[in-house]
Amino acid sequence: MADKQHQTLLWAILAGAVAGIACGWLFGERMQAVAWLGELFLNALKMVILPLIIAAVISGIGSLGDVRKLGQLGGLTVLFYALTTAVAVLIGLILVNIVRPGHGVETLGSRLPEDIAQDPAGFSDIIHSLINPNLVAAAADLDLLPIILFCLLFGAALTTVGERGKTVLQFFDGLNDAMMKLVMWIMVTAPIGIFALIAGKFGEAGGGAAFLAEIRAVGWYVATVIGGLIVHFFVLLTVAGTLAGRGFDYVRAMARALVTAFGTGSSSATLPITMECAHEAGVDERAVRFVLPLGATINMDGTALYEAVAVMFIAQAYGIELGFAGQTLIFITATLAAIGAAGIPQAGLVTMIIVLTAVNLPLEGIGLLLTVDWFLDRLRTTVNVWGDSVGAAVVGQLTGNLEQVETA
Repeated sequence: MADKQHQTLLWAILAGAVAGIACGWLFGERMQAVAWLGELFLNALKMVILPLIIAAVISGIGSLGDVRKLGQLGGLTVLFYALTTAVAVLIGLILVNIVRPGHGVETLGSRLPEDIAQDPAGFSDIIHSLINPNLVAAAADLDLLPIILFCLLFGAALTTVGERGKTVLQFFDGLNDAMMKLVMWIMVTAPIGIFALIAGKFGEAGGGAAFLAEIRAVGWYVATVIGGLIVHFFVLLTVAGTLAGRGFDYVRAMARALVTAFGTGSSSATLPITMECAHEAGVDERAVRFVLPLGATINMDGTALYEAVAVMFIAQAYGIELGFAGQTLIFITATLAAIGAAGIPQAGLVTMIIVLTAVNLPLEGIGLLLTVDWFLDRLRTTVNVWGDSVGAAVVGQLTGNLEQVETA
């Protein structure tokens, strides 16, 4: 019965997404009138992120039993996400060198947006973001990385204090169950919320005709990014099928999360649905509670690929040739900068400054990308969430296999 309800909800969400595209395309700016419904849905998801992550991570660490297993689980998670992010960047660099989408693009009038110019990010900022002296402030800003780090340490500490620690862990287990139930209630409104989010965004872009005009201006760039994302999606699918024994059935199981990611443009806001879908798909519960929250914070395959393509596009548009050394630097910085990209809409534009600065490219080139970034942002967020989901399945399977070897 529950499976039938989930299938019905999935089709309703898909219908909402298609209707949002169609209405936004046809009615244009008038659809901004429904955007507030989408914001309401997005805020409802954001409302549950913090308590869900706190409960899931702490209870997940507690379920390990032996705190020493945290190193194994964490090591596999970071290694997998680092490898897939590097592969994504490599795919982007290969395609952008083949297609060369920046050649012949007009650069006059491009400028660096003020909100991005006022927020220059650096590698030291990424390191500092791991620890926040004020967890309340971090929670208020949905700055998840220091929250997750604290929960990891707190959960590990609880496993070392005997019966009193077990009592606290039971509380977080109950809180996690309650939060997942709340997510299911919120998802009932997802078809309307996703319809409104997508229709409102197309309305903001001016409708179908205006959107097509924006696409035509940088058409080869858009095609290169989309092509790279599609290739990486199937690379991850192959990895999931090979290492975790999950193929297209897993795509169907995660479909609600993937459509929600496209609608919201935020991997953090999608996290509650991602966890629910992974749980229903039978992914190891420890991986659901540990790997997915961490992935929504540091694993940005789609963003990394997009940044590599975008930086090379800007170089080509300005007639700047980057050789092997320059592209190697892009490979390294795009991989690392993606870790610092918060799971919020269009955060990749901010971290792109790191990559552009590393290879001495004009920051104003970001202005060439703005008209289509909102659309590509939704596509790369979908790939980000898919990467998180595959990571949870693979790490969960590998961890289980290692435990069986140890007990044999």
